[in-house]
Amino acid sequence: MSKKKKDELTEQKKRSRVSMAFVFSAAVFGILLIALVLAAGVVMLIQALYGMDFVIDTWLLLLIMVGISAVMGYGFSLLLGSTVLLKPINTLVDGMNKLAEGDFSARLNLKGILLDITTFREITTSFNRMAEELGNTEMLRTDFVNNFSHEFKTPIVSIAGFAELLRSENLSDEEREHYLGIISEESRRLASLATNILNLTKIENQSILTDVSTYNLSEQIRSVVLLLESKWATKGVVPVLEFDEFDIRANEQLMKEVWLNLLDNAIKYSPECSEIEVRIRRKGRLTEVDISNTGGEIPEELHEKIFMKFYQADESHSGEGSGVGLAVVKRVVELHSGKVSVVSRDGKTTFTVSIP
Repeated sequence: MSKKKKDELTEQKKRSRVSMAFVFSAAVFGILLIALVLAAGVVMLIQALYGMDFVIDTWLLLLIMVGISAVMGYGFSLLLGSTVLLKPINTLVDGMNKLAEGDFSARLNLKGILLDITTFREITTSFNRMAEELGNTEMLRTDFVNNFSHEFKTPIVSIAGFAELLRSENLSDEEREHYLGIISEESRRLASLATNILNLTKIENQSILTDVSTYNLSEQIRSVVLLLESKWATKGVVPVLEFDEFDIRANEQLMKEVWLNLLDNAIKYSPECSEIEVRIRRKGRLTEVDISNTGGEIPEELHEKIFMKFYQADESHSGEGSGVGLAVVKRVVELHSGKVSVVSRDGKTTFTVSIP
């Protein structure tokens, strides 16, 4: 829509609001006019019942005063409706139009006596909070789209590039095997990313926890460590499991995803020939699981962001991972009314999962 058309539409809306003010004023005038007619009726009734002719002059004076009051009331209501009452409505509607057009910087800034009115103050606060939340949501959406596109594009470009290189007839067997290995690895990465996204979408759309049962948590974590053996054995990482037998009541399959993601991250970011530690303890009504690894620290200002979809502390995206795993962890733990937190200092990072 052109700017001229928008201006015309805005003016048309303002005229409509002015018309609304006239309607409001006319309604006030109508009420006063009805009061005038009722007063006249009362005068006529008194005259008919009591024949008090001397009272007529007094009531006529009263009727004249009521008439003058009606005219003054109409003028006052017109002034009130077109200025004091109409101004905040105009401001609110203009702000809502800006939000609808994607300008999330729009804010209400009512001043003067209007801020002393509780309703207008609440409207201002609610509108500004809504605009701020919409702005944050838009920022997250933009980041999500950018990161999502990057994470899918990278392996696809690699697969296409190395597939093209395989067309060359001058390749040695070693080169051909190397390129095929890269294609295979990138294909698995792409499949893993798609699976994680589908899992995250499924979990995010789930509001009620189902398939809850009591099972051995210790045995589950040991089995997940064995599933990841090829990864930690290749890096020479040693899992240190320090816990007794613990049972919890939860969705076994969803909690398995939690331990898979946390342990996989611990292995991924551990230096070679180091240790990852897993501890389980009871703390009141909570069962707490600590998964720790040494290596690079996570800055404190990123402790909340790393649980966002597709967020990676390495903004260059040069490392492994898609930034989906921790989002899955957080959502699953929240479904169990639990909490996940991270502490990273002195060269050691510990993720703690607390489940009621």
